[in-house]
Amino acid sequence: MARHLITSALPYINGIKHLGNMVGSMLPADVYSRYLRQRGHEVLYICATDEHGTPAELAAKEQGVPVDAFCTEAHHQQKAIYDGFSLAFDYFGRSSSPQNHEITQEIARELKANGFIEERAIRQVYSNADGRFLPDRYIIGTCPHCGYDKARGDQCENCTRVLDPTDLIDARSAISGSSDLEVRETKHLFLLQSVLAGEVEAWVDERADDWPVLASSIARKWLTEGLHDRAITRDLDWGVPVPADTWPDLAAEGKVFYVWFDAPIEYIGATKEWADQDPENRDWRSWWWESDANVRYTQFMGKDNVPFHSVMFPATLLGTRAPWKKVDVIKAFNWLNYYGGKFSTSQRRGVFTHDALDILPADYWRYFMMANAPESDDSSFTWEHFTATVNKDLADTLGNFVNRVLSFSRKRFGEEVPAGAEPGEAETKLGEEIARLLSEYESQMEAIQFRKAAAALRALWSAGNSYLEEKAPWLEIKTNPEGAALTLRTAMNLIHLYAVVSEPFIPTSAKKMREAFSLEDDTAVWVTQEEAKSLTTVPPGTPFTIPPVLFAKLTDEDLESYKERFGGESA
Repeated sequence: MARHLITSALPYINGIKHLGNMVGSMLPADVYSRYLRQRGHEVLYICATDEHGTPAELAAKEQGVPVDAFCTEAHHQQKAIYDGFSLAFDYFGRSSSPQNHEITQEIARELKANGFIEERAIRQVYSNADGRFLPDRYIIGTCPHCGYDKARGDQCENCTRVLDPTDLIDARSAISGSSDLEVRETKHLFLLQSVLAGEVEAWVDERADDWPVLASSIARKWLTEGLHDRAITRDLDWGVPVPADTWPDLAAEGKVFYVWFDAPIEYIGATKEWADQDPENRDWRSWWWESDANVRYTQFMGKDNVPFHSVMFPATLLGTRAPWKKVDVIKAFNWLNYYGGKFSTSQRRGVFTHDALDILPADYWRYFMMANAPESDDSSFTWEHFTATVNKDLADTLGNFVNRVLSFSRKRFGEEVPAGAEPGEAETKLGEEIARLLSEYESQMEAIQFRKAAAALRALWSAGNSYLEEKAPWLEIKTNPEGAALTLRTAMNLIHLYAVVSEPFIPTSAKKMREAFSLEDDTAVWVTQEEAKSLTTVPPGTPFTIPPVLFAKLTDEDLESYKERFGGESA
């Protein structure tokens, strides 16, 4: 079996993330990781909080705490939420870790040694009102390319173009709002992306055909427009310091690396954090060194992160001339909006992850988000759509099937799986259909197409309902008790099958379904085609219990209360 390295874009340390952040990176990475583990692959799923940059400094200052203490507390808060969503990271690290500092500095030294980092005197924006140089993200203005009036100095969120602060029209400080800005000279390090452009383009050409169109088109757009040298240091107090043994003058001035330089390197740093916990049994280089064992590397991210991962990070690794493992597939997502507008904390618009868990269990959210993942286009969250999906797919199609099968069987045959008659034509037909749908589900998961995979999973659940309606054991039992027992036994085997194959999407509910049966040595991690056709994994005489309601239906009153609390109109 293959070894799979999986990373999701690092959530920024400042603030609780909304559902759009979750569906665009961490959740799909978790679903895919769980699936691969069940299929027998060796998987390492790595993520971390992205802790450097001006926003962390300013948030800490606002709270009156040291920035390292602020980041530690925020890291724990975010990790607790991700645990609540059942995200099964192999390791969830921190970009402020000593390991990331060490590897980032070493990569910078290698780039300099190979002639791909250059020290330049530049003119940088200084805010007189704030008394400081402004990092790119804290200069706001109008994008010269698309006219978006809230573009940041490093990138326009609207058209995704990479910018320099001096490109902006009507620039102003994002801290004070002041336009009293001037340009002063200072020195910074530049990554010579222009020199590496040919290598990056060749690298993209080798693999981008395996990427979703969204990711490959963004990468090729950047390359077509030409790669420019990129400043990779900033005037901040918080970050990975420029190493004094290589750039003593800049180190003395307190320069730190640009957050977009060190954040992707944290994928490597977090892997070393993971390995350092058990160095006798974990080798971080075996995951990140091309010359070692075969590894397939998949990244998950929102479309705004694609340029940095498809161009800047590969350029960084290529320039070291070391055999670093580079991504094989970038799975990019469009935006999840809220009633057609953006999520906003200040305007009380949209659902943020801590609030989501406060009102409903994680599986409700996990299934809805992946069944409606913004893969081909932007999508919009509405409470009406969420309520309809939960009620139809989760409560009616799956939850009601489990409850009525187990409840009816216990009422008529006791607390063990009944034996009944031998399988007949209906069971053979059902087995063939289940095997076909399972194959479709597997194909879509292998292709990392989550909406189509969710549709196949939903079809698997629906097939059980169709079989139950066709056989109607509540009528069958009046004239053919043995036939009714066969129907219920077959349906119970479907429940167990659903528990196994639904685990990537709804792990908590899947566990409850599986635990309903007292099966000795129930170690099955997946379902074979033969098992899907025969539906005999749960034999007669197996004790069972009825789990609590898996999914409660949402009422009109619930719908209205959610809209009132979180907002339910377009921006």
